[in-house]
Amino acid sequence: MSGFNINNIIRENIKGLQPYSSARDEYVSDGTEMVFLDANENPFENGVNRYPDPHQRSLKSVLVEQKGVKVDNILLGNGSDEVLDLIFRAFCEPKVDNIITLPPTYGMYKVLSGINDIGNREVLLTKDFQLDTDTILASVDENSKLIFICSPNNPTGNSIEETAILKLLKKFNGLVVIDEAYIDFSDKESWLKRLDEFPNLIVTQTLSKAYGLAGIRLGLCFASSNIITVLNTIKPPYNVNGLTQRRALEQVLKPEVLKHEVTQILKEKDRLLKVLAKVDIIEKVYPSDANFVLVKVNNANEMYDLLLKKGVVVRNRTTQPLCENTLRFTIGTIEENEKLITALKEIA
Repeated sequence: MSGFNINNIIRENIKGLQPYSSARDEYVSDGTEMVFLDANENPFENGVNRYPDPHQRSLKSVLVEQKGVKVDNILLGNGSDEVLDLIFRAFCEPKVDNIITLPPTYGMYKVLSGINDIGNREVLLTKDFQLDTDTILASVDENSKLIFICSPNNPTGNSIEETAILKLLKKFNGLVVIDEAYIDFSDKESWLKRLDEFPNLIVTQTLSKAYGLAGIRLGLCFASSNIITVLNTIKPPYNVNGLTQRRALEQVLKPEVLKHEVTQILKEKDRLLKVLAKVDIIEKVYPSDANFVLVKVNNANEMYDLLLKKGVVVRNRTTQPLCENTLRFTIGTIEENEKLITALKEIA
C-alpha cells in the first residue's frame, strides 16, 4: 500500500523503550547439560521450577512449518486478548487516538479500547453483515490507528468479502487487524499468505477453537517483522507459561487430530442446519463459516429461558446491533446437538 509507515503510528514512548532482558534471554540453551544459577529459581526439580522460554522457540518452530511464515512474523500471547491489548498499547495514544470497530463483532475490541482510553468509532456492518467500506474510510482521521475485522465474524458466522478488506488495506494508513479465530472451520484462505504484500496487516488466530485448547489461553499473532519487534518490546518476558507451551506443542504436533475434529464439527453443523431449516420457531438461519450458527427467532429472550429449562445453554445475541431476536448455537457433539434439536422441537 502507499503511504504506510510504521514509525508514524508507534507511540513515542514505545519507540525508545528498551525491553526487559530476562535470564533466559541472555543465555539460550543449546541442549548441553548446564548448572543454572542465573535466574534465582528454586533448584529442586518439580517440572515447573524453571522459567519458561520467553520466546517459545520450540512451539514457534512447528508453527513456522504449519503456517508458512517466518519465525520473526510470529508473536504468541496469553490468549488472543493479550495479543490485542499489546497492539493497543504499542500503537494507540490514550485520550488521543481512536480505532474503528464494525458491530456486530467480537466484544473485546470495544472493551480494550475502553481499558486503554482509546476512542472507538463504530461503523455498523451492512444488512448482510459485510463491510461498508465507504463509511469506514469516511470515519477515519489522522488519529485513527486500528481497524478490527473479524472474519469469519463473531457472532454472525460469515466471512468478510476479500475485495472489501483489500480496499481498506490499500487506503488506510493505520493497521488492519484481521481476527481469524474461526479460520480453521472455513474453506476461505487465511490472510497469512498476504503478510509480505501488506506491511499494515496483522492477523490473529487462536488455539482455543479448532485446536480445543481454550483452557490453556494461547493466542497467535502474525505480522511483519517490524510490527512483531515492537510487540516483543512491550510484552511481559514470560507471558506464555511453561505448561501452556508444552500442552500447545503436544497438540500442534497432532495435525491429524485437528483435521478429524474439524471434519466432525463441520459434518454436525451441516446436519444441524438441515434440521433447523425445518423447525417452525426458527425464522432464519444465517450462513456460517465458523463452528456456530446464528438463528433468528420470534422472541430470543423467551427462547433462551426455555432452552435453559431444558438443560441447554446457548448465547443470546439479541442485544447486539443488527441481531435483534437472534440466538447463537455452538456446534457440539452428536449427543449435545441432539439435545438441542429435541429441546427446540419440544418448544415448537
